[in-house]
Amino acid sequence: MPNYKSAWKRLKTSKEARLVNRGNRSMLNTAIKTVLETEAKEDAQTAYNRAAKLLDHFVGKNLIHKNKASNQKSRLAKHVNSLG
Repeated sequence: MPNYKSAWKRLKTSKEARLVNRGNRSMLNTAIKTVLETEAKEDAQTAYNRAAKLLDHFVGKNLIHKNKASNQKSRLAKHVNSLG
């Protein structure tokens, strides 16, 4: 356990950030799954736009790496374009 007041504060903020990040990752994974599970092209395009926006947002927040976001967007776009 921490011995200094600043270490206690850091422990508290780290726990709060971990919970926020966990919720954000869950939201992102849900958005990605929604795109992959959608069969209608228009609905998939709408879901893709939301997922791409979230990916870009979380890159800015340093939640995920920019290359991972780029790979995910490419994979999702390929899926949406394959729908007829």
